[in-house]
Amino acid sequence: MLYIFDWDGTLVRSLDHIVESIDYAAGRIGLPSRPQDLRRSVIGLGLEEALSGLYPEAGERERDLLLQYYKERYLELDRAEPTPPYEGVEETLDHLLGQGHQLAVATGKARLGLERVMNNLDLGRYFVATRCADEARSKPHPLMLQQLLAMTGYRAEDALMVGDTDFDLNMAKQAGVGAVGVTYGAHPVARLRACQPIRLIADIRELREPD
Repeated sequence: MLYIFDWDGTLVRSLDHIVESIDYAAGRIGLPSRPQDLRRSVIGLGLEEALSGLYPEAGERERDLLLQYYKERYLELDRAEPTPPYEGVEETLDHLLGQGHQLAVATGKARLGLERVMNNLDLGRYFVATRCADEARSKPHPLMLQQLLAMTGYRAEDALMVGDTDFDLNMAKQAGVGAVGVTYGAHPVARLRACQPIRLIADIRELREPD
């Protein structure tokens, strides 16, 4: 089976840096702060789509500055305190590989951002393929998953999407891929359950299969 993982909020504990960076970027150009739960609600989308959703009133110049200041702040925060994987992530990935499965990533990050954090955390070695929002369409469009299936040769029925947002779960549904929601990430359980995933898990280690 091909296990396809979201990144932020599923594998890596980066949500606090994301919501802080959004608020910082908005403040730099005089846009109002959005409530934290609203900022969390757009995590998982491509960055441009997330910021546009939060600030539809922003003009083109303001949107460009939002992106610029967000990226600057996120890098600053991540250099000062690198975001770690959630507890149990590496042992779970090792276990799934040991069971003969292959692993992939479908993320709202841009390629440069994903490569940077993968290298910093030495997690890239686990994944046979990765796709980012700047290489496809933003979630919940199914293109990222369709591309990963084409790249790896798996059929949709032989793949499983694991993510913390309804964007992940709805993307999987549109691609004909089964989905598991993790309840420790960006979206509340009710939003995940409404997508009717195969199951919800509170710990990534629940993906482990019996030896």
